[in-house]
Amino acid sequence: MSLVEEKKQLLQELRIERGQREQYTESDPRRTGLIVGIVVALLLLGAAGAAGYYFFLRAPKFEVDQATAVAPSADPGATAILQATGYVTARIQATVSAQITGTLTQVLIEEGEHVTKGQVLARLDDTQYRAGLMQAQAQLASSQAALAQYQANLEQAKRDMARSEDLIGRHLISEKEVETSRTSVAMLSSQVATQQKQIDVARANVRSAQVYIDYTTVHAPFSGVITAKAAQVGEIISPMATGGFTRTGVGTIVDMDSLEIEVDVNEAYINRVQANQPATATLDAYPDWQIPAHVIAIIPTADRSKATVKVRVAFDQKDPRILPDMGVRVSFQSKQNANEPPPKGVLIPASSIVEKDGKSVVYVVDGDRVHARTVMPGQTFGDLKLVQEVTPGAHVVRTPPADMSDGARVALKQE
Repeated sequence: MSLVEEKKQLLQELRIERGQREQYTESDPRRTGLIVGIVVALLLLGAAGAAGYYFFLRAPKFEVDQATAVAPSADPGATAILQATGYVTARIQATVSAQITGTLTQVLIEEGEHVTKGQVLARLDDTQYRAGLMQAQAQLASSQAALAQYQANLEQAKRDMARSEDLIGRHLISEKEVETSRTSVAMLSSQVATQQKQIDVARANVRSAQVYIDYTTVHAPFSGVITAKAAQVGEIISPMATGGFTRTGVGTIVDMDSLEIEVDVNEAYINRVQANQPATATLDAYPDWQIPAHVIAIIPTADRSKATVKVRVAFDQKDPRILPDMGVRVSFQSKQNANEPPPKGVLIPASSIVEKDGKSVVYVVDGDRVHARTVMPGQTFGDLKLVQEVTPGAHVVRTPPADMSDGARVALKQE
């Protein structure tokens, strides 16, 4: 039953008939004042109930983002001094293609498949290249047969020259016949040498034809995981982009052991980062999983459009859940004295702290309500602030609206 219906029922019960009202009025004036007081009280109670109903059930909601208050690093000797966002990247990644243009006859890969170095990924139609190999082999055999003939003729010419030199010594033939024999030997020796070079050329043609046949088989250049399959059987692939329906690759391989992080650090804070500095990485996909990491190097160039410097960060632990192009947040840490205790309190976004009546206030989310809590902001760690008045794990409004107040109703923004 609603408040309005309850009020009507109470008024109905308190209604006095005309005769009774005259009787009460004539008999006791104080009774009339009591009745009027009760009616006024009921009206006030109804108004208060309606106002409470509106405030608690009809008050407008604020759509907000919330952040979780976290304690400083569990490592008592490490404190986050800077945070930056970036992506997981692979240092060893390749889109594999054939070195020649051809039609695919086999594609032996699928996305997510692990391959090893040298494994066959695809094959092209090799009919033309095998015909070329057979032709080169035939030319080699022909050159070798011609060489054998020239060598036989040369041996015969050498024997003829020996007999001519013997006969000229006994003055049985003329000098001209001896010179003719010597010239024949020289010519045949030259032909043999030329034919040997022709055989070398024919062998090179055979090797070249064999290389082209080898090009029709696509091998994995390194071990990794297939992340993309770019072509199917029957399609034409080419190492050069020619447009149309020609593919430029068979698939993409990523070496998962080469995964690292690339983050953009504001150049105003790059002095806080150095090589081999410890860090903690948190993947957007697994916000509760903190992965130990360290700085590999600072890329010695800045992006003038974003005023940032790129930093390479390595994972200290490999895990199958880490995938290329995942979003990641990196907390760069500094080592303190081992005897120095970690700072007390929790870390919350600096944007969660607002000024109200000269005090620093955060709004702690409790169900669909928020409660204002006065805090004393402490040390700054990047875009986080250290406070002691909030418990670890509590949810706070990330950027409170200016008109938010204690007890306001809230709803989380939908992604």
